[in-house]
Amino acid sequence: MGELTGYQLGVIGALFLSVASSVSIVICNKALMSNLGFPFATTLTSWHLMVTYCTLHVAHRLNFFENKSIDMKTVILFGILNGISIGFLNLSLGFNSIGFYQMTKLAIIPFTVLLETLFLKKQFSQKIKLSLFLLLVGVGIASVTDLQLNFVGTVLSILAIMTTCVGQILTNTIQKRLNVSSTQLLYQSAPFQAAILFVTGPMVDQYLTKQNVFAYKYSPLVLGFIILSCVIAVSVNFSTFLVIGKTSPVTYQVLGHLKTCLVLGFGYTLLHDPFTERNIIGILVAIVGMGLYSYFCTHENKKKQMVDLSPGSQIKDKDSNSPLLEKENHFEVKKATKDSLV
Repeated sequence: MGELTGYQLGVIGALFLSVASSVSIVICNKALMSNLGFPFATTLTSWHLMVTYCTLHVAHRLNFFENKSIDMKTVILFGILNGISIGFLNLSLGFNSIGFYQMTKLAIIPFTVLLETLFLKKQFSQKIKLSLFLLLVGVGIASVTDLQLNFVGTVLSILAIMTTCVGQILTNTIQKRLNVSSTQLLYQSAPFQAAILFVTGPMVDQYLTKQNVFAYKYSPLVLGFIILSCVIAVSVNFSTFLVIGKTSPVTYQVLGHLKTCLVLGFGYTLLHDPFTERNIIGILVAIVGMGLYSYFCTHENKKKQMVDLSPGSQIKDKDSNSPLLEKENHFEVKKATKDSLV
């Protein structure tokens, strides 16, 4: 029971850190881009990842965590995939209307459910699916305004959805199958994510904004907000890997839509953004969906734990732990740590 309580506290802490840091960085970046006129989102993301890696490198040197060797091919492809997904999301925003971009983000949850069902054989109950449907409807009502379609934008959105879903599923799968922590995985993959965005970011930003990031005149105030954004991004990146590792890609996306609702609320209260009855209704529906998702997940996890702790389950586990099987399991674990997942 003590371990269970500690694990639950860890999950709650990770969720809280993710929400707090993500809402903070959205407010910071909105001030930086909208009020101060710094439009280079992809390049800024590469700086976020470089600062994250440098911070983790210092933490590693100070022995705050122990590094663990991961197959280099897995790390490189994983890092590049996540970097590309960020680029596709930014391009999707640039080529589509805000409404269609929000629909792209909403489509990530059902596509993730589909991929996990088909390839990982994961089961989602009807209650979970219903709660996710309510959540998506609520966020859609609150955030989706106009829907303007074009071929290039649609293709970019599909690529953004696919790469984001696969990247987040791999974030969870690599941590669990290779038995690495979120910090260890982020530390090894961040340089490759930063590299791909550092090379392509200025080109993507120049194409979308018609401005050159290297020709931009950096005022002390802009530099201050960039530094603040990079500092907050360390918590955002760390909590992202932590939440996906401790829960699931779907739960992380549900959390992301909670952040959307909070950002809408903060935008109205702090930045005086327009707020309508439609926004209020959508947020309320989304909150109901989130509440139901949390309740059903908790109920199903408790039910699963009771089954695992039942006498019949323990006897079955005891019978299965023969010396031969233990030797085979040890061999499989040893082999899995060497094999690539990608």
